[in-house]
Amino acid sequence: MPKVLFITSLAPETVSLITQFALPEFEVQVLSPKLPVDEKCALAADAEYFILFPSAIEDAVVRAAPNLKLIQLVSAGFDKMPMRLLDELGIPVANNGGTNSLDVAEHTLALILGFYRLLPQMDANVRNDGWKAIDSGRTTYTIHNKTVGIIGMGNIGRRVAALVRAFGAQALYYDPYPVSAETEQALGITRVELPELLRQSDVVTLHVPLNDDTHGLIGAEELAMMKPSAVLVNTCRGPVIDEDALTEALRTHKIMGAALDVLEDEPPAVDNPLLRLDNVLLTPHTAGVTVDTWARRGEFIFENIVRVHRGEAPLAIVRD
Repeated sequence: MPKVLFITSLAPETVSLITQFALPEFEVQVLSPKLPVDEKCALAADAEYFILFPSAIEDAVVRAAPNLKLIQLVSAGFDKMPMRLLDELGIPVANNGGTNSLDVAEHTLALILGFYRLLPQMDANVRNDGWKAIDSGRTTYTIHNKTVGIIGMGNIGRRVAALVRAFGAQALYYDPYPVSAETEQALGITRVELPELLRQSDVVTLHVPLNDDTHGLIGAEELAMMKPSAVLVNTCRGPVIDEDALTEALRTHKIMGAALDVLEDEPPAVDNPLLRLDNVLLTPHTAGVTVDTWARRGEFIFENIVRVHRGEAPLAIVRD
């Protein structure tokens, strides 16, 4: 019976939403990432597959699993994985294959709408006897007729493109690896270089993995290219933005605002200056996490494990 080791901090009821797709011939053992490393190593000795959430694993545990055929991540990000070691050992790592792209794309749209329509402030005002304290005719905006610049045209970027197009926005994108002409036509998107995207866009939204090429992708120079009326949205990874440069740009109103689901340090320090700015909308790295996401992820995870068990190549392999 092939052994699957599911190392996760998820609640048991959430784990069940994922493991419901496991075939009866697989033994799925669930353990906490807080378990001592030596105990994990002992349990890993006969495991053929790892499922991880969060996406992190100790080197010793990997080395203790000589029969390991695949590490399957529940999430999309892999920036905390020991990729060099795994490449050295020839162990493939797969992410969730875009199964959370719908969740992240909807959250991206929610951040844009929330910022544009001042939803947190309006809710607070209604609750505190400030019914018409905000003049929406002078301070709120629509997505319609705006230009949305999408950085990264993977699974999430494509869904965001479809959503903003449905709202009547023009979508530009930058990705070092262009999508096909057919995909561009179907989504109604136009590829431009990054500086042009930054100069033209009313909303700039980030959908890239965190790696050496994207760390600090948006810094002072890039922020200076953006419109004073622009909004920067980030639902990928905090270090993609130079947070000090962003704080200064927001403080001096070089851009209108930011809507961020991710930060450099999570949770942020209580003295993080972003927390004191009123032109920032913040959520706690939850863009990809909804009740509905787990079944989609679980179905993909176990389909991928079955592929490998049958001798086929896994899907959604990630590269450092």
